[in-house]
Amino acid sequence: MAETTKTHVILLACGSFNPITKGHIQMFERARDYLHKTGKFIVIGGIISPVHDSYGKQGLVSSRHRLNMCQLAVQNSDWIRVDPWECYQDTWQTTCSVLEHHRDLMKRVTGCILSNVNTPSVTPVIGQSMNKPTQPVYQNNNLTNKTTAVRFLGKVGEGLSRMCCARPNLQRVTFVDENANLGTVMRYEEIELRILLLCGSDLLESFCIPGLWNESDMEVIVGDFGIVVVPRDGTDTEQIMNHSSLLRKYKNNIIVVKDDTNHPMTHVSSTKSRLALQHGDGHVVDYLTQPVIDYVLKSQLYINTSG
Repeated sequence: MAETTKTHVILLACGSFNPITKGHIQMFERARDYLHKTGKFIVIGGIISPVHDSYGKQGLVSSRHRLNMCQLAVQNSDWIRVDPWECYQDTWQTTCSVLEHHRDLMKRVTGCILSNVNTPSVTPVIGQSMNKPTQPVYQNNNLTNKTTAVRFLGKVGEGLSRMCCARPNLQRVTFVDENANLGTVMRYEEIELRILLLCGSDLLESFCIPGLWNESDMEVIVGDFGIVVVPRDGTDTEQIMNHSSLLRKYKNNIIVVKDDTNHPMTHVSSTKSRLALQHGDGHVVDYLTQPVIDYVLKSQLYINTSG
């Protein structure tokens, strides 16, 4: 299958990331590897979107700390970035609204017509010329954000990598040319671009709990966007989907990552990571990267059971 006929995918993970673990990053890597192996997809970027402080989860440290830890966890990645938009809103945002925000942002930046999973567009991306690639940035931000580009082949990759690293201004979107020295004319090829929600099987299972999710939101998340599920601890995802009429309805929009190597998943649980930190458990290195551990110790986070 030609590169331009494959579906180009951006993986979006929402969650507390309290703190972000090695397992969270491994979910991105496994999902990307599996999607590439299918021969149908090209993963052009990953986005980590930490939840707003008003989410109200017990022990949730401030978004300032969680954003910093996420940045440290992906500082060496050339395709995964951390997006602060969700944290910087006035209040908590639903997963559905976060997906819609990124879809709308990418449409504004690139001129893309992002296709839904179940209603692919005829011409997913409008071919257009840009004298200078631009990238929205936000100002008055005291967080140190390392802007990285997604590396993949051709003009499509070069253009969309800048889009995938887009960062919104809190007050207004200001387009600043950070690549003026390139001076080249860019053109987006006609490709199909989709945003897929990346999650563990625990989130998929939560869809089956009556009243936990808004039904219309679930319809948009699974029906319009689609999800990529990385199973944990041998979870039977097929059985989970059979418990929900909506999941059965959109079964073709749910991609379950299968690992042929049966390599065990690195610990994903933030709860276990916090407990290990509180108890001084040396196995914390199995959960967290060293830069995150250093940040936690320096900032004196998760010292007691209340977080």
